Amino acid sequence: MTDRRTFAGAIAGALVIAPSVSFAQLATKVHRIGFFLGASGESVASLFGAFRDGLRDLGYVEGRNVIFERRYADGHMDRLPDIASELVRLPVDVIVTGSSIHVAAAVQATKTIPIVMVFTADPVQAGFIRSLARPGGNVTGLSADASRELWSKYLTILKEIVPKLSRVGVLGQVKTQVEFVELDAASRKLDITLEVEDMRSPDDLEPAFAAMRARQAGAVLVVVSPLTYLLREQIAVLAIKHRLPTISNANQYAEAGLLMSYGPKLEGLYRRAAIYVDKILRGATPADLPVEQPSRFELTINMKTAMALGLTIPQSLQLRAEEVIQ
Repeated sequence: MTDRRTFAGAIAGALVIAPSVSFAQLATKVHRIGFFLGASGESVASLFGAFRDGLRDLGYVEGRNVIFERRYADGHMDRLPDIASELVRLPVDVIVTGSSIHVAAAVQATKTIPIVMVFTADPVQAGFIRSLARPGGNVTGLSADASRELWSKYLTILKEIVPKLSRVGVLGQVKTQVEFVELDAASRKLDITLEVEDMRSPDDLEPAFAAMRARQAGAVLVVVSPLTYLLREQIAVLAIKHRLPTISNANQYAEAGLLMSYGPKLEGLYRRAAIYVDKILRGATPADLPVEQPSRFELTINMKTAMALGLTIPQSLQLRAEEVIQ
């Protein structure tokens, strides 16, 4: 079953084309687009590919009328400010990036070059925009839903797998992200204690699992972040080793071997980011482009992982899944 959530500040499907920019001008001018993420280029190849394909559908051909300046931090988050500054110095026409930690680095580097964010939690509270409907600055794009109801959903799904669940490990760059406030509130409502492991480098992964297991966590919520995305396959292996059911909020984590995921398809979000870039290159300003939130959330269950953990997935949960990986 798929939850439907309304778009905040939904954008009309038709392209908004500034009168001053013609299709002929678009075809002849070469636009330079900065694209940076905290994971490795190899690990996010499908995300960049989805973004590039979205632009191609809108008439942008690499080497002809668009050049991509791609930069990756390979899990070293302290490099993000320098990467953002490098793109600003080139300069690029637009910067495309991911979650809150990326956008913070981009905003620090420039207040004038348009920034298109993807999967950024609560950008209003983070101070990146004034409102979803009227961003008001140089940042727009797509925001991840960080509501208390959504975090409750993740914890409730885990309780369906582990009915007596009372402690849940939380893995990722958690307390640096705005949504932790909502996650904490959701856990208290469900009488679940959170055992948070804030990761700063790939070396933190194995100690984090050992610590969560030592504190008797019965399951793990893996929060999407540059580090957890980069290490999602290793996380899946360690979760099985420590006999811990896992859930994350993006489909590629379950595809990498986590037990479950519930959320939007990341490739679809990056493909949609191309629409924002196109509008900006045609003359629209980020201040006037409403920010979208995901409208489609999908449950994916990895039955191979369930078998490895010795778990029986309730039939009712399987029937609600959009995808069951056998």
